[in-house]
Formats: sequence, C-alpha cells, structure tokens
Amino acid sequence: MQRRPMVIDANILLRAALGISALRLIVRFSDSITFSTPDVCLNEAEKHIPIIALRKGVAVQDSFKLLKQVMKLIEVVEHRYYGQFEAAARRRISARDPNDWPILATALLLDCPLWTEDQDFFGTGVATWTTNNVEIYLSQP
Repeated sequence: MQRRPMVIDANILLRAALGISALRLIVRFSDSITFSTPDVCLNEAEKHIPIIALRKGVAVQDSFKLLKQVMKLIEVVEHRYYGQFEAAARRRISARDPNDWPILATALLLDCPLWTEDQDFFGTGVATWTTNNVEIYLSQP
C-alpha cells in the first residue's frame, strides 16, 4: 500500500510534544501516511515548547523528548523545495496570515491536505483538517 502525504502545522507538532491526541494519531497512522512539515514549523514548535509546557504544567524536557521522538515519524521539508510555491501560497493566504505561507506552500508542493488548528487555512484551496476530525482522513484506505 502506498503511503498518502499530509502536511502538519506547528500547532500539531506542539500538541504532539505535549502528549495530546495528535501524538497518538501520528504514531498510529505513520505506516499509511507520510507526515511532512516545513522547516519553519519545527523551529516554531521548538521555540514555543518552553512557554506552553510551563503554562500547562508539563515538564519542558519531557516535551522536547516527545518532539524528538515524533519527529522520527515526520519528514522536514526545507525551504529550497517549498519556496517555489511561495507566490501562490502568499496569494491564497495573504489576507489572513501571510506568515503561514510556508505551510500552505508545502501542501501545494506535495499536493496534499494539511492538519492544523489554524482556521486561516480554510478557503485557501487546500483540504484542511483539524484534530477533531483528521482521523476521518487518516483512516481512509
């Protein structure tokens, strides 16, 4: 069976690092889904882990360990690949959050849906799934 692609936003990486249901879903479906994230999302997750972990009462080091483990199941896409879709991505998302263009560009590059909690991606022409319903997509044969 061929693995299907899906792009993951930084907020999903953070949820996985905090041990929330995103972690369980990534682990469970990593044999059938190729999860990818742009390099900027990994950087963003690493930057925000200490702040969010402390606020939620989770050990920061444990969160970094979980992120490191989950990243073994996620491909990091470098700017040199998704950058070719920058203009198209910016056109689609500029009115909402122009800083999110790398996530959208990665989804355009891979021609696949994305998993996020950020509603700015709705209406950009890319299928967008939230954690509440992403299992529907992940479970499809």
